[in-house]
Amino acid sequence: MGAVSTVGDRAERTPKQDRSRATRQRLLEAAVACLAEHGWAGSTVSVVAERAGVSRGAAQHHFPTREDLFTAAVEYVAEERSGAIRALFPQGAAGDRRVVVAALVDLYTGPLFRAALHLWVAASNEDQLRPQVTELEARVGRETHRIAVDLLDADESRPGVRETVQGLLDMARGLGLANLLTDDKGRRDKVVTQWTRLLETALRD
Repeated sequence: MGAVSTVGDRAERTPKQDRSRATRQRLLEAAVACLAEHGWAGSTVSVVAERAGVSRGAAQHHFPTREDLFTAAVEYVAEERSGAIRALFPQGAAGDRRVVVAALVDLYTGPLFRAALHLWVAASNEDQLRPQVTELEARVGRETHRIAVDLLDADESRPGVRETVQGLLDMARGLGLANLLTDDKGRRDKVVTQWTRLLETALRD
């Protein structure tokens, strides 16, 4: 009887765990969408819970504080975006650095960047939020840099290469900021082409 009960308990727990993971993911996705659309002031736990289709209590079960929810949300989508860009080049970039540069720029022109920007602005005024966001940004920045180095086949042991890759990411972030106001894709494409030329020269063996 004990063995049967244990198996039954395990079988019952598995669907519960699956439902819990699904609820958590819905909350994270809803939090990022709310932050991108409404900013920090308009993105309360109640608003996020309603958008995710769960109760406020369920939201607070997964994320006890508002800061926990939004920091986890941006981190979750950042990891998803990192995985997505690696998936674009499963065998490496095959030497096409322009495609890589364009993909890296795209990281900073989507809803994730909008959400992250709202979080950064909030963190500059919220003492409770600032340490979490600072740590998150440092971690995401390091991961994005590693992805860029791998995809560009950049040798950072050579003088100036690390700074060149970081300059690319800083440029991409600047284009993302400009994109918040106007979608200037034509100008962005020209900048991507020019940066690719500069990278080809800087990274040439």
